[in-house]
Amino acid sequence: MGTLIVHPENKEQLSALKAFMKAFNIAFEENKYPYNADFNNKMKISKQQAKDGKTVKVSLDEIWK
Repeated sequence: MGTLIVHPENKEQLSALKAFMKAFNIAFEENKYPYNADFNNKMKISKQQAKDGKTVKVSLDEIWK
């Protein structure tokens, strides 16, 4: 069949959707982390580097080269 992606707005909606799918024997997966773990780790490292002042400044002229 197909795949549905739902976006519940709160925990009540999430619980209701899970109960509905379980009641109808619909297989589902819950992904608590919307991004890849490697991506999350790289973002954490980058944020820490920015806090520590370990950044590289690039001028607009250099970007377009």
